[in-house]
Amino acid sequence: MLSDLLIVVGQVLTLFLMMGVGFAFGKLRWFTEEASGQMTQLILYVVGPCIIITNLQLDASFQVVRTMLLAMLGMALTYIVMIPLSFLLFRKEPEDTRVVHRFGIIYANNSFMGLPLLAGVLGEDALLFGVLSMLVFSLFQWTHGVLTMGGKLSVKSAVLNPGIISIIIGVLFFAVGFEIPSPVYNAMDFMADLNTPLAMFIIGGQMSRADIGSLIKKPKLYLCAALKLILAPALTCVLLLPLNLSPLAYCAVVVLAACPTAGMTSMFSQRFHRDESTAAQMVTLSTLLSLLTLPVFAVLARTIAGLE
Repeated sequence: MLSDLLIVVGQVLTLFLMMGVGFAFGKLRWFTEEASGQMTQLILYVVGPCIIITNLQLDASFQVVRTMLLAMLGMALTYIVMIPLSFLLFRKEPEDTRVVHRFGIIYANNSFMGLPLLAGVLGEDALLFGVLSMLVFSLFQWTHGVLTMGGKLSVKSAVLNPGIISIIIGVLFFAVGFEIPSPVYNAMDFMADLNTPLAMFIIGGQMSRADIGSLIKKPKLYLCAALKLILAPALTCVLLLPLNLSPLAYCAVVVLAACPTAGMTSMFSQRFHRDESTAAQMVTLSTLLSLLTLPVFAVLARTIAGLE
């Protein structure tokens, strides 16, 4: 187990080193907030959809569909347990801070952090479960997440976004057995390969703009980080057991649950005029501490699932 832990630590550390480049560029002001926004748009509208559609180029079979549905059920169960639990917490906080804390302990960085992690820790085959997590994430985020932050539900926002649209296209291709022509698939595959370095660079740049020194003065942030990085994946480990998932699916869902607080916490805080400073600090602290917790849960999941 120790050798497995060291291997996973090395893989996670590789991602953090890429973040370090973005962090350094941000501190040197070579990577501006405007550039970060432009690169984020590239991931959201080009790279992300390419990942989703290419990873759904599978041969449809009962076993594949069953595994996909069970994995999505396992992801949904984590939300179903964490959402009511969040209502019991942070009751004495001001509303603008309370809703940010509740949102941040539920939603993980499954896209920017999760996809590179799955590829690095479990291999390219695990990316399928990252794609499925994006669907489940979007469904909960644009319903419960919007309501939590004080917004109004919008079918347009929930459906007409690049993640859901590309999933619909990918699932349609999967269902009818449509095979993307080789030149198009190869181009999309090359674009998909940009995700890991771009995502890590962007996260590093975002962290460079956060007031890391002030994190020490806010013990509530450590509680939020513990709930997100320890409680959520621990619950997931248990909730998945009755589903009898394949070892790869089990490990992938646990790794995704162990990801740090979603960057969307900051975006939603800004959009709905909540406590933006606390949101940015939650994302930063949980991302830093995930270097310690992610390898532990990755190895724990591999041990429970018996993944070689």
